[in-house]
Amino acid sequence: MGKLTDYVVFRDQKLAAKFANDRIPIDTLWEAYFDGAVDIPGDIYALLNDRYAVAKHPFTQEHVKYFVTKFVPEFAIHSKKIDEKLVRWHYDRGDDFFGAFLGPRMVYTSGYFTNPNQSVEEAQDQKMDLVCQKLDLRPGQRFLDIGCGWGTLTMHAAKHYGVDATGVTLSKNQAEFGNERIRANGLEGKARILCMDYRDIPKGKFDRISNLEMVEHVGVKNLKPFYEQVSELLEDDGLFLMQWTGLRRNSKMEDLVWGLFMAKYIFAGADASLPLAPMMNVMEKANWEIASVENISFHYKITIKKWHDNWLRNREQIVNTYGERWYRIWHVFLAWATTVAAQGTAACFQVLANKNLNTFDRSRWIGRATLGDRIGLKGKRPDWANGPRNLVAFPSSGGRTIAEAE
Repeated sequence: MGKLTDYVVFRDQKLAAKFANDRIPIDTLWEAYFDGAVDIPGDIYALLNDRYAVAKHPFTQEHVKYFVTKFVPEFAIHSKKIDEKLVRWHYDRGDDFFGAFLGPRMVYTSGYFTNPNQSVEEAQDQKMDLVCQKLDLRPGQRFLDIGCGWGTLTMHAAKHYGVDATGVTLSKNQAEFGNERIRANGLEGKARILCMDYRDIPKGKFDRISNLEMVEHVGVKNLKPFYEQVSELLEDDGLFLMQWTGLRRNSKMEDLVWGLFMAKYIFAGADASLPLAPMMNVMEKANWEIASVENISFHYKITIKKWHDNWLRNREQIVNTYGERWYRIWHVFLAWATTVAAQGTAACFQVLANKNLNTFDRSRWIGRATLGDRIGLKGKRPDWANGPRNLVAFPSSGGRTIAEAE
């Protein structure tokens, strides 16, 4: 175990006198770093790996102040006006800001890796194909992506799967970027990005709907109405795929401190970062039937680590355009997010669902590609599993073993 001065250089002598030989509240450390009161000259992951020895994670007065004056009002209201302000504060900062870590795909959601050494572009392409194939997209279908970001999935679905694709975002920058790229790829008439609040999506019917890491911004109070709205927009035999990130259940104090850091500095108003069970509970209350759930949390960890690598490579560009403070905030965010995702604090799930109707054709799931297919489950056990079993007799089976009863 090290000490704080192994990892940081104090520029503020009062702060040094107080914490050079004592553990520092982690939010105090980050605030001091953002303000230039300390520097982190070395590998930030070394600091994060030793953070329990050099820092503590209390619920401070600053947390209370932020929680009461900012978080609770945003949580309680979630009006169109407030959501527009919060979303545009974040997403309209500048396409070059986000491109500095997202890379050319401009996809701000977890990728899907089949090999950890793949590039983030390969992982995002695989994720988009995974989403399209889980949704069973077919040419001519109407596809809606709610919270489409820069429109990459919308364009991908139109270009490679032949659907009529509509993306919706509240960000002006994202809509302009997405529509320009659609035009550049000759997909006008087949895809479009609409700049509007999700609550203003015109009534109509879509065959397939996706919602990737946007539902967190909907807010807990609006979750059930949101899922009901999606149901109204979807054909009765349609499919809905959602991906979201949330804190794990039975959170530790660090998890809560991390969540408030995210809300304060990165995703203001994103209070619906729920664990799996509460999110599924709301969906089921809105009359959705869950077809599959896939935990992609470690894919999220690898994605963010590769984003952070991009950020470090583009430091000069960011500092020159946006200043040292913005560079430092996202340096901490991406490194800390990588660290907590690896330990399970931040979870990421993909859920495929359909309307819970008697008339829905559930036979469609038989023979469809599943996680079982991806792990090679073809009715055969791997070689190492073919040895003798430990046979257990059940009294109700007349003394027969499991193998004999099968």
